[in-house]
Amino acid sequence: MSFTADSLLLFGATGDLAQRMLLPSLCALGSDGLISPNLRIVGTARQKLDDAGYRQFAREALEKFLPAERRGHMAEFLNRLHYQPLDATDTGGFQALAEKVGPVQGGLAIFLSTAPHLFEPTIAGLAASGLAGERTRIGLEKPLGTDLASSRQINDAVASAFPEDRTFRIDHYLGKETVQNLLALRFANILFEPLWNAAHIDHVQITVAETVGLESRVGYYDGSGALRDMVQNHMLQLLALVAMEPPASYDSTAIRDEKVKVLRSLRLVGADESVTGQYRAGAIAGQPVPGYDDELGKESDTETFVGIKAHVDNWRWKGVPFYLRTGKRLPERVTEIVVQFRRVPHSIFASKAAKTVPNKLVIGIQPEENITLQLMAKVPGLDRDGIRLRPVPLDIAMTDAFAGPVKRIAYERLLLDLIEGDQTLFVRRDEVEAQWDWIDAIRAGWAEHGIVPKPYSAGSWGPSAAIALAERDGVTWHE
Repeated sequence: MSFTADSLLLFGATGDLAQRMLLPSLCALGSDGLISPNLRIVGTARQKLDDAGYRQFAREALEKFLPAERRGHMAEFLNRLHYQPLDATDTGGFQALAEKVGPVQGGLAIFLSTAPHLFEPTIAGLAASGLAGERTRIGLEKPLGTDLASSRQINDAVASAFPEDRTFRIDHYLGKETVQNLLALRFANILFEPLWNAAHIDHVQITVAETVGLESRVGYYDGSGALRDMVQNHMLQLLALVAMEPPASYDSTAIRDEKVKVLRSLRLVGADESVTGQYRAGAIAGQPVPGYDDELGKESDTETFVGIKAHVDNWRWKGVPFYLRTGKRLPERVTEIVVQFRRVPHSIFASKAAKTVPNKLVIGIQPEENITLQLMAKVPGLDRDGIRLRPVPLDIAMTDAFAGPVKRIAYERLLLDLIEGDQTLFVRRDEVEAQWDWIDAIRAGWAEHGIVPKPYSAGSWGPSAAIALAERDGVTWHE
């Protein structure tokens, strides 16, 4: 059902995500005139606050996390905020919440960010209080389970009140400009699509590297690990966008149909095709940092690094490896996709100075959004040894190419689409279940073969086995 919501209900409204991302995103959308000035926003959480208290809480969050130049209409934004305390395990509290939200005939969008064990009572409370009607849609923030079985349990609970066309599963990576630009790069340019296959591409690398350790995520992360925290959602979504077939059109059904085909084509990962690691004490940016167990305060076998050699078994990608790596306490914060093309079949340049290097496309997602295509070019000048070649980059820095537009938070796009009802950048249930099916098989393989995390020093690029994972195929990780 297509409608633009005139009310937005935020669960977890006093949490870290709300402070850093949701409130700044909504304020920025309001300042830019992208959401209706009549949109009513109600926050709810356990914390005992009234409207005035929540508005002061929001003001402090905006002054800390939203750049000053984007706070032009902050006073108007704060005035549209309301708050109702709620304990999700107390079903009686939902009636008071419904009264605070008011009539939803115009449409209600719900952003649900909660612990996995609270999904079922929350959905039941929403349904019992009349907040899950036909004019309500719901956005679900991860984690959506810890394996396929728990994911299905959560999705079944959600489906009991919200059909799939009113369920918006959030992966904030899909809100990033460069991730969306990947679709434009592939399908709005004739240059790449004829080459986007096993005949011309040697391999693909996807890296999501973090310099931080546990920070405030101790309880969640130790029960999750890098495989479930990063690979299951963000990295598999990036892989699906790189590998998907051209959709018939730019709409939610066509795009998500093609993504799920990729996820179902993923080959099971062999015991020698994955590496896990856990950081030990080391240095980041010249400053000493403790090891994982030291930060946690106990010994743990949770992985903070994962390297995987994946294969998409279909005609387009047969034989092309996809190398995935993600980890904490790595040397730099970077998310990028590297598409390594094959060598030219025959070089006409005979001199040693004219050695050719295969073309490479690098799509930088964070911290800077850019696209770089490495091409071979002649070095200017005269040389007795003949022509001299060197790889040179063609750079598209988004901030330079599109001077003027401000750098947006990924959640701005996703919150706007949730309010307006566009599911294109949200994850469908069959995608989630295909992702968990593949991840569960990897974890089962680790257990079967007794694979435990290998130590690596903070500030390095992970365990040496991760380097060997690629090097034995003659591939070097892009750094």
